[in-house]
Amino acid sequence: METLQQQIKNQIKEAMMAKDTVKLSVLRGVSSSITNDLVDKGRTPQGELTDEETLAVIRRAVKQRRDSIEQFTTGGREDLASDEKAELAYLEVYLPTMMSYDDVKKIVEAKKAELSITDVKDKGKLMSEIMKDLKGKAEGMDVKNAVDSLF
Repeated sequence: METLQQQIKNQIKEAMMAKDTVKLSVLRGVSSSITNDLVDKGRTPQGELTDEETLAVIRRAVKQRRDSIEQFTTGGREDLASDEKAELAYLEVYLPTMMSYDDVKKIVEAKKAELSITDVKDKGKLMSEIMKDLKGKAEGMDVKNAVDSLF
């Protein structure tokens, strides 16, 4: 079975042949970030990251795009925000589907009962436990909003 890193390399080739410059640029950036991550971890640049490590690289790129979109929109630069949105669409293809807010809220309520948390000062403990359980499965903002809604 092909690793996520190999899939990205194959998608780069396909984007080159299709002359899809935006997709090519995004995937080359991800590939470069993967190489940087390998070197940071003391591995050779030709090495392979695990799928989980590759997903972490992609999540960082997605977060950067979302932050840029927010800043460009706030600054009134819709042209730049739309470019970032196009790049974000190519990156989100690689991410697993995130849980809905309602599902997250149910898990938060169950964990709150399980840990017998009643005081608002234990909100950080609850948040920490939920993030461990839902890492990579739910958006952090959804978890935060669900936890806040219970206090």
